Amino acid sequence: MMFIHLILTVLCLSAEWSASAFADAGPPFARLSHDYQQKNKPSRQRSSGLGASSSKEQEFSPFAADNDTTITILSKTKVGGPDGGFYHRIKHASVSTKTDMIFGLFLPRSYDDTTEDALPTPVMFWLSGLTCDDTNFAQKAGGNAFVAANKENIALVIPDTSPRGVGVHDVESYDLGVGAGFYVDATEEPYSEHYNMRSYITRELPDLLQKHFNIGVKSISGHSMGGHGALSIGLEENESWAAISAFSPIVNPTQVPWGKKAFGAYLGSVEAGESFDATCILSGLPTPIVEHDNILIDQGTDDEFLGEQLKPHLLVDAAKKSGQKITINMREGFDHSYFFISSFINDHIEFHAKRLHKKQQQQQLALSEGKTYDFSSTVGKPIKCKAMVARGPKKPLVEEEITVDPPKKGEVRVKVVANALCHTDIYTLEGHDPEGLFPCILGHEAGCIVESVGEDVSSVKPGDHIIPCYTPQCAEPNCIFCQSSKTNLCPKIRSTQGQGIMPDGTTRFHDKNGEDIFHFMGCSTMSEYTVLAEISCAKISKDIALEKACLFGCGVSTGLGAVWNTCKVEVNSSVAVFGLGAVGLAVIQGAKMAGASKIIAVDINPSKFEMAKELGATHCVNPSTLGEKSVESHIAGELTDWGVDYSFDC
Repeated sequence: MMFIHLILTVLCLSAEWSASAFADAGPPFARLSHDYQQKNKPSRQRSSGLGASSSKEQEFSPFAADNDTTITILSKTKVGGPDGGFYHRIKHASVSTKTDMIFGLFLPRSYDDTTEDALPTPVMFWLSGLTCDDTNFAQKAGGNAFVAANKENIALVIPDTSPRGVGVHDVESYDLGVGAGFYVDATEEPYSEHYNMRSYITRELPDLLQKHFNIGVKSISGHSMGGHGALSIGLEENESWAAISAFSPIVNPTQVPWGKKAFGAYLGSVEAGESFDATCILSGLPTPIVEHDNILIDQGTDDEFLGEQLKPHLLVDAAKKSGQKITINMREGFDHSYFFISSFINDHIEFHAKRLHKKQQQQQLALSEGKTYDFSSTVGKPIKCKAMVARGPKKPLVEEEITVDPPKKGEVRVKVVANALCHTDIYTLEGHDPEGLFPCILGHEAGCIVESVGEDVSSVKPGDHIIPCYTPQCAEPNCIFCQSSKTNLCPKIRSTQGQGIMPDGTTRFHDKNGEDIFHFMGCSTMSEYTVLAEISCAKISKDIALEKACLFGCGVSTGLGAVWNTCKVEVNSSVAVFGLGAVGLAVIQGAKMAGASKIIAVDINPSKFEMAKELGATHCVNPSTLGEKSVESHIAGELTDWGVDYSFDC
């Protein structure tokens, strides 16, 4: 399990690198313009946490948007800075409320719906509080929220708090009726016809988003009444939401005036509201919810409603009984306003993004593990596919259609399923690599499936799973390197590999004009297909997902090899690891497996410490917090008497 955590973490980091360092221009956003109407957009076959996973299932969902559903884009506004995304206000006819509903939708710069295989964008639902509509959060907290969501590559959905319009019953009260739907489905007249916000939030709106946008897994947050909605919905349907958080939530509405009034009017009695009460739901759980490692709540100490309406201690007491972890930050001096929300919304978006991306990766892994490929139509023929081509140093990668030739003698053509980013790729792209040649296709950390093999290839066959190795292993009896117990730096194809060509002196890549494209490190995995020397293919079990196995191509194997093979760390040794990227985390894991008793993790980014500890670190040090003292003197003097047995610069 620890190893899986490591892989997922590095995959997240790799995705961030590729989005920021490699993008030459933001991907086109949804083809939405002012007053543009989308109708009958074909649905994608994709796995997400938003409703049905196939069009057939959608047909049987009572809340699924029907084929004639039309959405109207009321406005589209660039937000989140010069590299930000777009905030839309969208109107549609609701099946749940039998009214027109308007919701806000922020799509980050990374959002893409232009290709069928584009990854869905995870989304955080925000439920607003009493008297609010769909605009309050965007106008009062969006300045920070949109920047944070854009950075984390997640979307934000901001629905209204109730139905509105002609025929919708209302009363002269701020805490009941319009603007105060309380996120329940009303059963009592005159509210039952329109006030069905629970169904709207949990069924209809997710289905609508999936139909019209490339939206993935979802999480939920909110404020005050919306905090009540987020907690109760998230706890009740815990498998459907990747994360739950809230600001100043009404945690026990059956015990406070706001909740009693709403439940009595909408449901007929306060007791009927217990199934919508987060504290009641949590009190009935015998064990923690495995889907939620933590629930985040922020509460201001100067909130005027704290003692009478909110009472967060009641939720804490219920959580203790079930063992559910809840983090409540009592923020000194803050009140109930959007000034409070905007001050800490970044923390919540980061909290959600971490869990959203993790859940989406798990879903993608599950999909890929059961996927099979038929290569019969491409064997022996050139393949046209997409690749990210590096045209020159310090130039952004360009997505191009290329031609990949069939493998020649001793070669293997593979389909690249998973690709991670290594700093060596960046090093070459920035022009620092003395062997860097352009144009080329970068990438060397991948998980692949064999598509076809050339003459005399016997170690792998079509359908096998492999990891490309930039350092091959010929294993021939006369190769002193392969036969050595001290090194495996096989020179068999080193000379041609450094020239960006295959062992026969030619290339297998060509651009649309027929011009050759150089290979990179004998791998070139930033292409849908690539050709490798047979001795560069490490066959692996099909039982491990390629999205995990790809990191053995460089980062993980480098860290483990440094510990086990280069240094041969002994039991009860002390180890210091400087830098907690993929290699550093692998060193920590390798040191723990070798039996090291003291493992000191050093990094200036403290957010990496939790993972480091999970993998085996016994101490974590942030040099920037040591003042004038050097990290060396801190380690050799405070954490140890004379220093460590082994030190790794990662």
